[in-house]
Amino acid sequence: MNTDNLVSAAELAAQIGDPRLLVVDCRADLADAERARAAHAAAHLPGSVHADLEHDLSDLSKQGLGRHPLPEADAFAATLSRWGWQPGLRVVALDDAHGALAAARLWWMLRLVGAREVAVLDGGLAAWRAAGLPLVADVVARVPTRITVDYDDSAMVDFAALGAGLADASLLLVDARAEPRYRGDVEPIDRVAGHVPGAVNRPFSLNLQADGRFKPAAELRAGFLDLIGGRDPREVVHMCGSGVTACHNLLAMEHAGLAGSRLFAPSWSGWSSDPARPVERG
Repeated sequence: MNTDNLVSAAELAAQIGDPRLLVVDCRADLADAERARAAHAAAHLPGSVHADLEHDLSDLSKQGLGRHPLPEADAFAATLSRWGWQPGLRVVALDDAHGALAAARLWWMLRLVGAREVAVLDGGLAAWRAAGLPLVADVVARVPTRITVDYDDSAMVDFAALGAGLADASLLLVDARAEPRYRGDVEPIDRVAGHVPGAVNRPFSLNLQADGRFKPAAELRAGFLDLIGGRDPREVVHMCGSGVTACHNLLAMEHAGLAGSRLFAPSWSGWSSDPARPVERG
């Protein structure tokens, strides 16, 4: 089982200051993006930079691809260059939402461009604070780089491939949203309530212990194997509301040694943006 995708607060604290490490604070506030930036500026891990979900990890100018469309590869490369990232540099991502907003999203995007030395802080900012570790308010200056990246398209599923895979049952679509939103009981954000016909529900919260850290890898493995049956993990596709919290389930599967699942990045907000697409409730 692969446990390299998560790092504890103590393990990260021992690496702070290492020039081969880049710490990225991915805190996001879906109601007020400025609030997340201000929170980072006021108190953050020493040396960490801030990733803005809407501007660094998304391209909101794209239409029909959900609330958080992926940026083009060259735009993501520019963000990574601004942070001083280059291949071989170890990255640890964190947030204050147990990895769901939006540390797992950055973890997945870095994997998408071929990076493998990337992890998420297990328990996030809460675990760091609980350990009594320092936070600072200094301005971080990184030496920029100039890199190019390409996305691995095989790690993603588009509308056509998803439709075909659901039609012939060659794909299992897993929705990471909370049960009431999956069932269509409520929909506080997107145009229509419900889920993609054929999708099964596994809220990302099931990956977590009471303290906000991930469950042990063996426990996660058992839960996902029960969900996917005898399917190969490569037949599993993750979605959520906008392609952000779905990465938490993808990370949990990787942590459990079930590598190769993919992301439907437009997720429910993208699917439901077209009134012609079918909707299931209940």
